[in-house]
Parts: sequence; structure tokens; C-alpha cells
Amino acid sequence: MTRHILAIDQGTTGTTVLVLDEQLSIRGRHTEEFAQIYPRPGWVEHEPAAILASVQAALRGALAAAGVGAESIAGIGITNQRETTVLWDRATGAAVHNAIVWQCRRTADRCAELKKGGYEPLFRDRTGLVLDAYFSGTKLEWLLDHVEGARARAEKGQLAFGTIDTFLVWHLTGGAAHVTDASNASRTLMMDLQTGDWSDELLAVLRVPREVLPAV
Repeated sequence: MTRHILAIDQGTTGTTVLVLDEQLSIRGRHTEEFAQIYPRPGWVEHEPAAILASVQAALRGALAAAGVGAESIAGIGITNQRETTVLWDRATGAAVHNAIVWQCRRTADRCAELKKGGYEPLFRDRTGLVLDAYFSGTKLEWLLDHVEGARARAEKGQLAFGTIDTFLVWHLTGGAAHVTDASNASRTLMMDLQTGDWSDELLAVLRVPREVLPAV
């Protein structure tokens, strides 16, 4: 039986899935779009369930276009909108709030506050990034502070954080894997580039409990 690879491209406005054969030729392709949500000027959100539904529909469509079944899939690769932030319930898999998209500027004032407090050199040294609302760290902090009960639940290990790769892997594995990779973790403002792990110093500044984070 010919084995195939699924390539999932989960982007800002939609999801494309490719089915590749053993020669890496494209045998099937399907794209599903989803809605953008703008609660107020400068704020951008996605409904996590809509992202997941777009992936599932694109998977089905690509397999159908290729004329192959899921049993022929040898592996899955994921590329994604990296800084977009999701927080969900470990028991149900349901998000506690819409995903905060990488474009969203709601935490710009918080970043300015951190800069004023002298934290930018620390973040730059540990992560190689500037302190900006573009990245996931202050988005996660915002969710913990603004979703009722989220911080307490996170500290108890009841909630899980992830960028989109983590959210998808969680659901594709039925909640068995809460993981990310360095290419995504390095865009969160929370990973130490020297250790390849979450920085306790930065987590303390952002008041993010380690219990909520995926394994890198």
C-alpha cells in the first residue's frame, strides 16, 4: 500500500491540507476558510472551534480529493499561525475564550508598562524578541486575568495553553499530547533560547503558571 503524508497549513484566514505521496507529489488538496472576529478596533479573534472544524473539513476534503483513506497516512506535518493564543479546558477540550490572534493589539499597553518597568532587556536576552503585543506571552496573561476563574483554574492544572500547533495536536490525539516545538515556543516571549525550555524568570514577570504550558 502506498503511504502518504498529510501537510496541514493552518493560517490566519483558513486551513489548507495537502496529501503527498512517497515521491512528495501532491495527490489531494483542500482549503476551508473561517470567520475573523473584531470585537473592537485593534482586536482580532478566532473561534477555536471554527479553526478545528476547518482543519477537520480540510482533512476530509484532501483525502477525498486524493482518493485515499486515513489508513494510508504515515505521518502529519503542521505549519501554523504561530503567535495566536488559545486557552482551553483539559477535561473537555473546549476553549474558555476566543483565540487571540497574532495581529491583535489589546496588550500593547501592558507591553509598554513592562518596558517602562525595565523588563525589555530581560525579555530580549532570554528570547531574542522585542516586548510587543504581537507575541503570545501577554496574550496569555490577558486571558488569565480577564476570563473569570481562569487564573485559579490554570494554577490547579485544569487549563491548557497553546499556540495553534499545540491546540491541533491536542485534539488530533484526543488530548493525549500537550506539546509544542521550539519554532512555536520561541514566539511566545516565554521560552529561553539557551535552554530550549520555558523561562521561570519570564513566567514570573507575566504571572503565568507553568502548569498551563505544553512540553517543548
